[in-house]
Amino acid sequence: MSEPRKLGRRPKKYSQAARLHDLIRILEARYGATVEELVEECQVTRRTIYRDLQALDEAGYPLISERQADNRVLYRFISGFSKLPPITFSHEELMTLYLCRGQLAFLKGTPFQDDLEAIFARIRSNLPPRSVANLERIAEASAPRFLGFKDYSTQHQLLADLRQALLRQQSCQLQYRPARRQSNSYRVDPYTLLFFKNALYLGGYAHNRDALRLFAIERIEKLQLLEERFEVPEDYRAESLTGSAFGLIDDGESRMIELLFDQQVAHLIRERVWHPEQQLEKDADGSLRLRFQATGDKEILSWIYSFVPHVRVLQPESLRSQFVAGLTRGMEFQQN
Repeated sequence: MSEPRKLGRRPKKYSQAARLHDLIRILEARYGATVEELVEECQVTRRTIYRDLQALDEAGYPLISERQADNRVLYRFISGFSKLPPITFSHEELMTLYLCRGQLAFLKGTPFQDDLEAIFARIRSNLPPRSVANLERIAEASAPRFLGFKDYSTQHQLLADLRQALLRQQSCQLQYRPARRQSNSYRVDPYTLLFFKNALYLGGYAHNRDALRLFAIERIEKLQLLEERFEVPEDYRAESLTGSAFGLIDDGESRMIELLFDQQVAHLIRERVWHPEQQLEKDADGSLRLRFQATGDKEILSWIYSFVPHVRVLQPESLRSQFVAGLTRGMEFQQN
């Protein structure tokens, strides 16, 4: 014999869209509401309320939760958000957004790409079908190409944890394997996520080195979030991580670099800014001299070799010697 149905209000049966409309109305009308209050008001299960709150958050509503003195959690919208005008984009602005999105395609498989997809899904959800079709056409107007990018898909959870550490200013314990060296453990206060040549680097304060350090993300084998929080120093700037380096690695003393490019590649050098304080001087035969102050011989040499045989190292002599020695080793390797 079946048990008699308990007296009370019959649970509502309506679509999620209708429930979300009710949730928005309730949260806008009050300072906030607990899950229990929303369960009673909407006559659905706690699980359904949690799912609907998550849907509101993913749809871009500024939903926040606050724990009260009695330990209850109150959900509400940021004050005054409903009075803010909607954000709209012109076709030119949308094209620029898609161009920037395309340049970050090397983030495939990471939580950052998940966030980008969610952002563009919100943009599409607020447009009529015809505009969405035009948006897809705009997306095809920019096509990025990458050479030698790194695959971070196996580090999705590590990057998700690192993102939380950066947002919450939370210290981490890293297991890091430098190139051609043994793995080491570092306690790090993460300050900056750096993008360089389609790759990701973590910059922060390494406690066991008592100094700022850069860590290549693909070489982080393990990351553990610690309970300790930290404050970023007021005088910290991202430039502090690289100093006067030509690229990322600030090694050795800063010195004047002078290079001579023949006329066949002079236009390529002239068309770009290779260093913020570079000096260019055109010679009578059409060749071009490039001067800049920097450190980081390995990265400078790697760049110079990409212009062989149309480049000469004029100074300093130590860099010239390294350049010639590298060319000699390359020739010997080819002949073996």
